[in-house]
Amino acid sequence: MDGTNALMAQAQASAQYGTQNNVADRASQLTDGHIKSASAAKEAGKEFESMFLSQMLSHMFEGIKTNETFGGGHGETMMQSLLVDEYAKEMTRAGGIGIADAVTREILKVQEG
Repeated sequence: MDGTNALMAQAQASAQYGTQNNVADRASQLTDGHIKSASAAKEAGKEFESMFLSQMLSHMFEGIKTNETFGGGHGETMMQSLLVDEYAKEMTRAGGIGIADAVTREILKVQEG
């Protein structure tokens, strides 16, 4: 049982590390001149806000214990990060918290020179 828990923890840490690397890679692309239009800058701003919200929500969900009667287990542990990502995307689609607009403005400012 302990070996399985250790494996699950390792898989979850690996997924978290992958998400953080993805955020860092995408953030560096935003300032390297890869965004060519205002609509692409707006989409990148929304993507950045979604990744930010996903990171914030993942920390919030870490302390929540699942009722074993209605959930839990290794499947839920593995899929929780995907659910949190979808929550973040939906929050961004619904208007977000304003980060997307600020990031879009900065991208366009960098692009203009």
